[in-house]
Amino acid sequence: MEIHVESRPGPWGDPEPNVFYIGSRRIGVVDVIDRWLATEHGYFKITADDGDVYILRHDSRTQLWELTLFQREQH
Repeated sequence: MEIHVESRPGPWGDPEPNVFYIGSRRIGVVDVIDRWLATEHGYFKITADDGDVYILRHDSRTQLWELTLFQREQH
């Protein structure tokens, strides 16, 4: 699923998600739990301000972001 992401420079200067939008829903990034960076793609496992966990994928060639995993908070 393609999403809109507002990013900031990460520790190595690569884009790191700060806020993302699914449709008109704004979701803030609370913590980057893990990251996997490669030549063409970066993956970011994040905890969001809604308490859920997401993995976002960034394509460095096209500069597009995708939602690749969603995990609802366990109550």
